[in-house]
Amino acid sequence: MPDLPKKKVGIVSCSGEELPEGTVTRLAALKVLEQLRPADTVTICLPLFLAGGEGDRAFAKFYPTIAIDGCDKRCAARGTEMYSGKPAASIVISELVAERGLGKPEGKRRLNEAGQQVVDATAGQVAELVDELLQKNWNRTAGAVEETAAPEVQEAVQATCSCGSGIPVQDIVINGQTVTLIALPLIFQQFRDSGKPALPDTIRELLESVKIYNPIPPGEEDAYAASLSREYAAFCEQPGAVK
Repeated sequence: MPDLPKKKVGIVSCSGEELPEGTVTRLAALKVLEQLRPADTVTICLPLFLAGGEGDRAFAKFYPTIAIDGCDKRCAARGTEMYSGKPAASIVISELVAERGLGKPEGKRRLNEAGQQVVDATAGQVAELVDELLQKNWNRTAGAVEETAAPEVQEAVQATCSCGSGIPVQDIVINGQTVTLIALPLIFQQFRDSGKPALPDTIRELLESVKIYNPIPPGEEDAYAASLSREYAAFCEQPGAVK
């Protein structure tokens, strides 16, 4: 298994500005990122994510994410699921307000007192979800967690972005199409450092490692294997390769 960076949770918030609830999502996310869980979270920029940001999409494919939406359109949750995978958790501000009997947020640039209370309630719930996701194995398909923990305040830091999370990706051509594979450079490095030559047995093992982090469409394993064989052979020819 590649030695990937420390597991963190990605926070993706609604980018809508026409509703006060949209402002709540961004302020709540910022509070988690900078005050409640700065060491355990990174921010995912929704517009960049939807536009094709490789770093954000790679992070959301490998690590759990929490989507915070202002309304039932669920733009953040749906966008994350469309391009990377189902969020581990999803919060909708309008639903949270109704469930907890909170006052209605008002104001777009400057929230009213009720809006600030909703920000605090949302941030607290997100922090609890972060704790759950980091204490238990997270199932990317089911989005399942088991334990909870009371949120504690960590030392405040500046929010960090998932595009700088350090997850390496590599583009390879498969059946004439360019495909981005998560963690491939690290997998190649691990195999090469172990002295494994670009032979059929190695390529089969390599394919299984790639499948841990990347979905491979049914019926395309042979095409992926052929491309991986070619790319790995080229990688092994680079300076410092184990012959």
